[in-house]
Amino acid sequence: MSIGIVACGALATHISDIVTENALDVVIYPLPPLLHNRPEKIAGEVDALLKEIKDKHSKCAVAYADCGTYGALDTVIAEHGVERLGGNHCYDIFAGTKKIAAIMESDAGTYFLTDFLVKSFHRSVIVELGLDKRPELRDDYFKNYSRVIWLAQQPTDELKELAHQAAQEIGLPLEIDNVGYGKLNEQVLELLGN
Repeated sequence: MSIGIVACGALATHISDIVTENALDVVIYPLPPLLHNRPEKIAGEVDALLKEIKDKHSKCAVAYADCGTYGALDTVIAEHGVERLGGNHCYDIFAGTKKIAAIMESDAGTYFLTDFLVKSFHRSVIVELGLDKRPELRDDYFKNYSRVIWLAQQPTDELKELAHQAAQEIGLPLEIDNVGYGKLNEQVLELLGN
């Protein structure tokens, strides 16, 4: 039987690339990436999906970091006897825990982007925060931020332009750090037992 992996929608495409590259028998079950705007719902959604798919696969895994669940996701995966990706958030996976800690130590006002967030910034951030209708609230939302760092997985000219637009929309300078997939490939393969 195949392996079922409950995945953050923001990581699902990257995980699909890893699965294809390694010719693995995996079915990916992506959850909506906008759950990150309501992290208190992530554990419940993962729990419900694991209950739905567990009998369809020889093994299941969860492709989420903690993602703001403050341990609630770990409780769910322990109940199901599965594992998840490491780290507090995907930034740890892409750039490494030590690097993210060092960035935050040097400037706690750092706003991070990934390729997914660059592509979906208008919908995921601007619309979700209501800034499309109330742009005057931008400075209230982002007043404690001093910069944007795009942790680029697969940078292209188009994504660079979108990253610059995203930073301009929230009025912050942009820095680009080409981190690639970081530990994602290694962690996914460990989750799947390869």
